[in-house]
Amino acid sequence: MSVRSLILSLLAVLWLWPITSYGQSPELMDAYKRAGVLYALGRYQEALPFAEKALRLGERKFGPDHPKVTRGLNDLGELYRLQGWYADAEPLHKRALAIFEKALGPEHPYVANRLNNLAVLYQAQGKYAEAEPLVKRSLAIVEKALGPDHPKVATSLENYAALLRETERSGEATMMELLARAIRAKHAKENPAK
Repeated sequence: MSVRSLILSLLAVLWLWPITSYGQSPELMDAYKRAGVLYALGRYQEALPFAEKALRLGERKFGPDHPKVTRGLNDLGELYRLQGWYADAEPLHKRALAIFEKALGPEHPYVANRLNNLAVLYQAQGKYAEAEPLVKRSLAIVEKALGPDHPKVATSLENYAALLRETERSGEATMMELLARAIRAKHAKENPAK
């Protein structure tokens, strides 16, 4: 795996917010768990059947447009992205985004998460013009929902900085990175490790 792919994967994983397991069957949870373990080990091809099974089981249990299905959509989309199957990943990420926008509203932090995942997919393809508005919107949602000094805002700023660096706008990237560092420093000062 290239350094760029690893960085993009880490950025995507940082944004994977847990969704409650309440009401999910043991078979569904087992499929998620197996896919997750194999994903963490970098064994993406082996993780695919479990991620596909989890999505099928989730759709069957909750319906195709239920917010709980977005976990399966996201997981499978990420596995496709990591193997370079961008055309297969895109509709899954778009569908997960649409489900959360409809269920939670366009300004919810989970929507920001899905916007970021779609942006990472576009970044991986070099589609920076498509990725940038998604990254900006994700950042705006997180700032509004969580406040300008929240650590997730720092993560969003770092994601934006990575995109800016890839588009050779290092001055803007540096500014975003400095803002992110300031947020992290403030958070560390206010929440010292015990």
